[in-house]
Amino acid sequence: MEIPALRDLLAPCVPAAELDDQLLESVKVHLDLLIRWNQRMNLTALRSPEEMVIRHFGESLFAARHLFSRDSRQDVFDLGSGAGFPGLPMKYWAPQLQLTLVEAHGKKATFLREVARALHLSELKVLNARAETVSQQASLVTLRAVEKFENVLAIAARLVAPGGRLAILIGESQRQRAVSLLPPGECAAINLPASEQRILLTWTAA
Repeated sequence: MEIPALRDLLAPCVPAAELDDQLLESVKVHLDLLIRWNQRMNLTALRSPEEMVIRHFGESLFAARHLFSRDSRQDVFDLGSGAGFPGLPMKYWAPQLQLTLVEAHGKKATFLREVARALHLSELKVLNARAETVSQQASLVTLRAVEKFENVLAIAARLVAPGGRLAILIGESQRQRAVSLLPPGECAAINLPASEQRILLTWTAA
């Protein structure tokens, strides 16, 4: 997919003026690898490149834009990263992030390393492990489309450093349950563009 088409597809999530060529080139390389690898293993149920751009890259970049500035250097754990969402697009948005992609499935971890290698990404670590085995904490922990959602929430909250945040991309129908499962803290939600069913929910540790 060419850069102008990517810019048009992402514009509802991020203003076109903020989509610079370097960011879009990173999206293009990641998308090309995702399409190719998805023919051999199930990285995403989506088959249309346009759907992949809007749902995966668009949602992730929308979240990044609301969570930190382009020059942010904060440390981020992306749990159950899978095909790299939302963590990798957040790195494209803010290249100086200290990003750790936590992915338990070996083949998916291999894919993540391949994307990182193709884009020469620095300050990025792929951790092939389950989230519950991680002992460090980060100022931002992200979560999207993971299995056993309710179990992982408690683990994710534990990995948030004091005063840090948890950011999860979920369905509106999951909001109430998610808030009830999280420890005391401040919760806020933003509707995702072009979807009445999806939200970005943030929790700030008390």
